[in-house]
Amino acid sequence: MIKRLRVEPISNYLERRRKGPIYPVIVANGFVYLSGLPPFDPETGDVKPAPFERQAELVLDQMKLCLEAAGSSLAQVVKCNVYCTPDPSHFDKFNAVYARYFPTESPARIFLHVPSWPGPFDVEVDAVAVI
Repeated sequence: MIKRLRVEPISNYLERRRKGPIYPVIVANGFVYLSGLPPFDPETGDVKPAPFERQAELVLDQMKLCLEAAGSSLAQVVKCNVYCTPDPSHFDKFNAVYARYFPTESPARIFLHVPSWPGPFDVEVDAVAVI
């Protein structure tokens, strides 16, 4: 069985931008799949310019929110894909923030550079977790 979850304010933002129902979370066969999450402002649901470290915090806070909505948690994440604009300082900055969210056991991860985004942000993360 596949379950699609809306998570606010993320779902509203995605639907405004993409003109249709978009689900940030899909649950299937004991796994939780998270769509790519840019740094949404938790108050407005919009993406606004912010320092890189704050963007990383927002993305990981949203990841936590989505996982909890699906009945999972950060401790259950098995894989993260991190997409980032190509500034050499971003890798170390992201790792410093990431270590606060995964202090002991971190999931498998890849860190990829992307040339640009269609918005004012520098990082996006998608993930897979178990329930």
